Amino acid sequence: MTGLLVVRPGALTTVQDRGRPGYAHLGVPRSGALDTAAYALANRLVGNPPGAAVLETTLDGVSLRAAAATVVAVTGAPCPVRISGRPVAWGAPVRLPAGAELEVGRAESGLRGYVAVRGGLAVPPVLGSRSTDLLSGLGPPVLSAGTVLPVGPAGPDPVSGADAYGLPAAPSELLLPLWLGPRADWFTGASLAGLWRSALRVSPRSNRIGLRTEGGPALVRARAGELPSEGMVLGAVQVPPDGLPVVFLADHPVTGGYPVVGVVPPGPALDAAAQARPGTAVKFVRAR
Repeated sequence: MTGLLVVRPGALTTVQDRGRPGYAHLGVPRSGALDTAAYALANRLVGNPPGAAVLETTLDGVSLRAAAATVVAVTGAPCPVRISGRPVAWGAPVRLPAGAELEVGRAESGLRGYVAVRGGLAVPPVLGSRSTDLLSGLGPPVLSAGTVLPVGPAGPDPVSGADAYGLPAAPSELLLPLWLGPRADWFTGASLAGLWRSALRVSPRSNRIGLRTEGGPALVRARAGELPSEGMVLGAVQVPPDGLPVVFLADHPVTGGYPVVGVVPPGPALDAAAQARPGTAVKFVRAR
């Protein structure tokens, strides 16, 4: 088994795979890569199986040193990629020689990058997943300098050609399709009508747990009081007391007591939410 030494961990770099669905009844969130399309592409480029573990970086990348020669690929937010100071391709498989340093730079647009290594990261799985869960603390810790990440053996699938052109660019405006319910009746009709016209923005307080919004008019309650805690799903749009919607992402809690005005279905819109920087305009549109 080979390994990668963490030279520079970046602002927030975690190990992620497809997550650990099916444990909400035990209080365990799904977790997993936020931008599922970029995650899948990174693995495909290096010939990994679909569920292999990768690194998810946040804004300023990561630097890694290889103990043995391997193949890596960087996808997600476009950024400069260098091997021992020499520029190499982003969104394509590149050879990383033994002892060389992979430098993944600051995102030029978007927010989160994905670094796949052939063979996948072989950190110990917890409940069937190698994902770091920031809410529950399950999985490997957030990367720190000096950590050695084990790499598994390469599988039989060949390294792929570049197909990064299939990924959308980071959004200049985040359009989120919304199915109203189950608690839309907790808000006034005028407030709900205004939701479709609201000029919201991504809040700097957003994280892997949820995309928080700011700047728009608050949703106004039609009912007083609070709900008992009830189950939450990926994409649920919860409305806390300030009236500004929060879109639950991969590390969301499995229950919550604030009313859920609607749900953003899994798919390209939530992938785009993973790449939306603070200040990005947010608009809710009716899901079809």
